[in-house]
Amino acid sequence: MKVAVIKERRAHERRVAASPDTVKRMVGMGLEVVTEGGAGSSASFTDAAFAAAGASIVADPAAALGDADILLKVQRPLIDAEAGIDELTYLKRGSVLIGLLQPTQNPDDVDAYARAGIAAFAMELVPRITRAQAMDVLSSQANLAGYKAVVEAAAEFGRAFPMMMTAAGTIKAARVLVMGAGVAGLQAIATARRLGAIVSATDVRAAAKEQVESLGATFITVDEAAAHSAETPEGYAREMGEDYQHRQRDRITEALKRTDIVICTALIPGHRAPILLTDAMLGGLAPGSVIVDLAVEAGGNVEGSRPEEIVTTPNGVQIIGPLNMPSRIAVDASQLYARNLLSFLTLLVDKDHQLKIDTSDEIIRATLLTENGAVVNPALRPPITAEAAAPSG
Repeated sequence: MKVAVIKERRAHERRVAASPDTVKRMVGMGLEVVTEGGAGSSASFTDAAFAAAGASIVADPAAALGDADILLKVQRPLIDAEAGIDELTYLKRGSVLIGLLQPTQNPDDVDAYARAGIAAFAMELVPRITRAQAMDVLSSQANLAGYKAVVEAAAEFGRAFPMMMTAAGTIKAARVLVMGAGVAGLQAIATARRLGAIVSATDVRAAAKEQVESLGATFITVDEAAAHSAETPEGYAREMGEDYQHRQRDRITEALKRTDIVICTALIPGHRAPILLTDAMLGGLAPGSVIVDLAVEAGGNVEGSRPEEIVTTPNGVQIIGPLNMPSRIAVDASQLYARNLLSFLTLLVDKDHQLKIDTSDEIIRATLLTENGAVVNPALRPPITAEAAAPSG
């Protein structure tokens, strides 16, 4: 079977779906790997490195995809001549597409996959179970995003992070507040602590308290009783009611008076990101404070944040709205993402090096969007109405 890897052409994307290491391992699995020339250049992976690992290098996406059985992608394919190219038209019927496809946000794309007759897998739908940990792309990429958020905040902050005692006087340690203690938030806490900051954090989930405190940060509790029902079976945060949100804002407004840097990471799968910091709350921050809104792509946790901009409020607070933060650390992000995909491929390739889509496997079933010309994922199929379900005649 032939596996294709092509250059990512969507804006703000520097990652690539394979690394020389994973190419070597795919070749070892009996797969033929073809990469488009320059596919890994933004992640510092040269064509020579891919070739040395066993890949064939071709000039353009048409040559890579023409007879490919599997296409590995980071972002969803360009369709209908987006950016001057329609990547989907190059794929043969019956081939497999694997990537971060954002199916709930882009249902028309899912329909296009079905019409094209391909089996499409969305890696962000990998279930959070022990067996799937090596395939969990959301965790691998969020971990790097949390790290990079703190680094970028430190670059914009006009002071040092750690306490410093000098002959000229003492510099106070920076105070960092992390809002949302998922994978990105926990890494942000760890990174800020390593830089010497005093860190506090908040999250709606009760389980987050122990994790936050294990990293040496202070957990800000809003409502312990409500927190026990704030987590989904998949481990994500639920959207909280207006009463909880009002009390959370009161509690955070008080904390902001003692805060220099805020890292916002709160996301709710399938929903707009919750507003955690309103314009009124931002008035409690001192001039020169920095906020990084990692949820800006989903609408933002901060009122006034704008994608790919640094907004300065009237009281001198800087709000950073980075798009695709993992892409800003493209080498490591690509290496981890490529390993996630390699682990996923082991479920699709049998011992005879043939494609096998086993929908009895819960990981395959959860991630499979389309197959045999139809949308098959239950979360995306239109609900069956009573009229449609009623027997005819």
